Amino acid sequence: MDINQKALLKHEEWGGKIEVISRAKVTNRDELSVAYTPGVAAPCLEIEKDPSLAYKYTRKGNLVAVITDGTAVLGLGDIGPQAAMPVMEGKCSLFKEFADVDAIPLCVNSKDVDEIVRTIELIGLSFGGINLEDISAPRCFEIEKQLKEKLNIPVFHDDQHGTAIVVGAALINSAKLIKKDLSELELVINGAGAAGIAIAKFMQLLGVGNIIMCDKDGILYRGAEYMNEAQSAMAEVTNKENRKGLLKDALVGADVFIGVSRPNLLTGDMIKVMNDKPIIFAMANPVPEILPDEAKAAGAYIVGTGRSDYPNQINNVLAFPGIFKGALESRATDITDEMKVSAAYGIASIISDEELNPEYILPDAFNKKVAENVAKAVADAVK
Repeated sequence: MDINQKALLKHEEWGGKIEVISRAKVTNRDELSVAYTPGVAAPCLEIEKDPSLAYKYTRKGNLVAVITDGTAVLGLGDIGPQAAMPVMEGKCSLFKEFADVDAIPLCVNSKDVDEIVRTIELIGLSFGGINLEDISAPRCFEIEKQLKEKLNIPVFHDDQHGTAIVVGAALINSAKLIKKDLSELELVINGAGAAGIAIAKFMQLLGVGNIIMCDKDGILYRGAEYMNEAQSAMAEVTNKENRKGLLKDALVGADVFIGVSRPNLLTGDMIKVMNDKPIIFAMANPVPEILPDEAKAAGAYIVGTGRSDYPNQINNVLAFPGIFKGALESRATDITDEMKVSAAYGIASIISDEELNPEYILPDAFNKKVAENVAKAVADAVK
């Protein structure tokens, strides 16, 4: 039985991966009176007088909405909100299992930016945080931007920022191994969608020396006619020498390749023109831009992928559970750049200098220290 057959059987057996469990016992009249009417009126009236008491008297302070429109689902593309539900349920399961954060999946049947924003704005009071998921670019940028302005709770698009933070953690530790400062690195990102642009922005926050972005038409450079608005903005602040050409041209003399694009786009010959001890993060799923064995044969020093069956899995689950846990516990109203950087260093620091090696640059997703470490790092950045 392959993994797809097994998954179908298990999903049928589960009938959904999450459920609601009551924290209040309601087994007699007294308990009913306290949990519901007439006793429930007391906390309602307190919250009416002071809305911040919702964090004290309700689950708001540990409740996240996982929201999608189903337009960019896990490499499957625009499969619609209904078909995205298994992924959203899975995300909610990860929140609970890795950080004990409760999460509710919400699939919005609209592709209209204003309609989606208004929908989330109207239900936002129920939650302590909003996790945007699998929304296509460039709409996802505007949705997140507007929600950050309208809501006073953390709004986080995990496909952008979660990916960027884990890549950042991997790069922090990789730079240690090749004995280079982040400011010395020449970095190429292939894939200039939501994840690629977020990674580029985050690499700038970390102080990476130079970043060149590529998409299907080639290098993003100032004046290129094939760029959308978001890509044009990135071309203004990356590619210092305004280099032109294709991916193979961008990689000449580069230290790092980061792929958030499509399978089998990177070749061994491309790796051979990179700097000594090249770092390859090939994250297309399920098939990466280049397989680790092939990358190593071409001279790659460190290779990471999005897969669990190879070393150095670059997995968002290292970031988002702890980020929300820390943000919720500290009552943050936003997830700031400082919190994201702190989270990346929090993930990286779990591996000691003695443990660090080319096959071990990131902690395992099931390492219990990860969520707590990230939560503390995020909370410290709030203070």
